[in-house]
Amino acid sequence: MSKFRTTEISNPEFESNNLRFITVKTPNLNGRGDICVFVPPFEDLKDLPIVTLMHGVYGSAWIWAHKAGVHFTALKMMEEGLIKPMVIAMPSDGLWGDGSAYLPHNNAHYEKWIVEDVIDAVRENIDCTSEKSKLFISGLSMGGYGALRLGAKFPERYQAITGHSSMTNKNQMHLFVEENESNFNQFDPINEDVLSLIIKNKKQLPPIRFDCGKEDLLIEYNRNLHKGLTDANINHQYQEFEGAHEWPYWQEHIKDSLLFFNGF
Repeated sequence: MSKFRTTEISNPEFESNNLRFITVKTPNLNGRGDICVFVPPFEDLKDLPIVTLMHGVYGSAWIWAHKAGVHFTALKMMEEGLIKPMVIAMPSDGLWGDGSAYLPHNNAHYEKWIVEDVIDAVRENIDCTSEKSKLFISGLSMGGYGALRLGAKFPERYQAITGHSSMTNKNQMHLFVEENESNFNQFDPINEDVLSLIIKNKKQLPPIRFDCGKEDLLIEYNRNLHKGLTDANINHQYQEFEGAHEWPYWQEHIKDSLLFFNGF
C-alpha cells in the first residue's frame, strides 16, 4: 500500500537519458512534491543504494540533471568501473520562496519531505531499490546545508554525508534569498547549525565529507566548520579546490561525492 494519497510517475516511452520523474502528494508539503530520479540502465539490479542529491536556492528537482548533467557523470563512472550502480534521487526543496533551506517552517515540514517522503517515493516506484537500499545524502549550497544538517540530525539513517559549497547555518540564507531570515527560525537553535548538530550527535555520525571553492563566497564558513570539527576531534574529510559558487565547480566535484559514497 502506498504511503501517498496520489503518485504520478513518468511513462518509460517518453523518458530519456535514464531519468524518471515522480510527483507525490504529501501532508509534509501540504501538497505535491517532485523528484527527478536517475536509474542505472543495467540488467538484474536490486537493492541499489539511494543517493538523495539536493539543489540550492532558486532551483528545483530538474536542476542537478539539466545544469550539471549529473546523470551522465554517474553513468560514465559506472561504465568505467569507478563506482557501483546507484540510484540518484533529486527532489525539489518544496519550492517555498527562493528556497526552503530544507527546514520545517511556515506550516510545512520540508525536513520530513526529504528524510521520509523522498525515500518512500523512490522505494515504491523504482524496482531496483528496496528497504535494504543504503542511503546517502549530498547537495550544493543550500542543498549542502540540508545534507550536512539532516545527515547530522538523523545519523542512523544515512551511510555517509557530503556537501559542496555548503551553507553551514540558516543565518547565511540572507546572502541568497529575499525572504526574511526569521522564516527559517527553529525552536531549538541547535537545529539551525551544522556544527552544533554534528557535535550533539558525534557518537553516532556516519562518515562526513565536504568541499568548497577557494573563490566561493561561502569559503570562510566552510573553513570555520572544518576548524570546529577538528577542534572537537570529529573525523571528517574537507577539501578546497579552485573555483567559485558556480555550476562548473559542482559539475566537477559531484564526482568526489559519488566516489566517497562508493566506499560504503
